[in-house]
Amino acid sequence: MNEKSAVVALAALAQGARLRTFRALVGAGPEGLTPSALSVMLDIPGSTLSFHLKELMHADLVNAERVGRNLHYRPALERMNELIAYLTDHCCMAKTCAPGGRAKRRTTC
Repeated sequence: MNEKSAVVALAALAQGARLRTFRALVGAGPEGLTPSALSVMLDIPGSTLSFHLKELMHADLVNAERVGRNLHYRPALERMNELIAYLTDHCCMAKTCAPGGRAKRRTTC
């Protein structure tokens, strides 16, 4: 991941409803959720949710797939992991971060 991609991803997540939406999708895992399920779960109107999902898709953090008559939105877990790795790549200048022990760093889902 490069700096420009990281900025786009972080900008997409820098809004409360989008962050909640992304977290809900991450919680659902690879199966994802339909917009109607997300709307009910997050108490966000459908038209507003559609806008936020579009922004998350633009940042490549969410994918959509048509399953029958429904769209299923899924988190782009690989992209999320790339963002986390980018942010923590130079953590503590390669030294142990945690006091008195090894750094606990989760960079993959």
